[in-house]
Amino acid sequence: MSVRGIPAPSLYSPQLYWEDRAQRFAGEGDGLAAVCAYGMPEFYNRAIHLEQRLALEPWLKVVRGARVLDVGCGVGRWSRLLATRGAVVTGIDLSPTMIAQAQRRAATEGVADRCRFEVQDLSNLNLRGQFDRVLGVTVLQHILDPAALRRALLAMTAHLAPGGRMILLEAAPAAAVNRCDSTVFKARRRDVYLDLVHSCDLELRALTGVDPAPFRTQLLPYVRRLPRSLSWSLLGLVTALSLPLDALCGRWAVKRSWHVVFVLEHRGGGR
Repeated sequence: MSVRGIPAPSLYSPQLYWEDRAQRFAGEGDGLAAVCAYGMPEFYNRAIHLEQRLALEPWLKVVRGARVLDVGCGVGRWSRLLATRGAVVTGIDLSPTMIAQAQRRAATEGVADRCRFEVQDLSNLNLRGQFDRVLGVTVLQHILDPAALRRALLAMTAHLAPGGRMILLEAAPAAAVNRCDSTVFKARRRDVYLDLVHSCDLELRALTGVDPAPFRTQLLPYVRRLPRSLSWSLLGLVTALSLPLDALCGRWAVKRSWHVVFVLEHRGGGR
């Protein structure tokens, strides 16, 4: 996709890309332009955030004191939510600016004592201890190198406590669809993730949908080619059409959903 009319970089350096993105947008409003759809209007990113929240809600119920690892935490939107529910959260991100914003926002919301944020690369994760919940929201889809992707999932698995759950929300269509792929993003087929999960000694416990309405994914490849006034008007229309359908049917329309939530546990309970 594009950044306010600027195409995705021809060469993708994750550290540079995410730090630049954070410096542009992480301090604006809720920081959604830094962590949702880059450069899109606020209404569009708020709709995405709401759809993600609805899809994740059944899996974000935690007991007080639960240890949570939030990978690719960005500005800490999920870390802060879980901290308000009593969890003790560690958030990691590649970008120092994202981490600084997460810390600032946690302090503003009064949950800094239950949040710890660190600059770390998920593919080379180095943390002490294990966690009852490991959460990743639209993170793996930006790790393009297959070897780095596998290292990332293995690192998350190693930090998942026995009996704990890993929750992943990723672009994972049921059939191959590459019309939205770019130098910074890849929508891998769902079975690719399922094979990877199995190879990392994880077991799928649940698979739920997020956004079955097809309108946005059909429009997005053409947005940058259109005049801004026209493209944003069309984005407003497809958002208005998509949101009710995704909100009402998202979790259950798994086969048609562009993104899905994977709920994973150690195979055999981790014993």
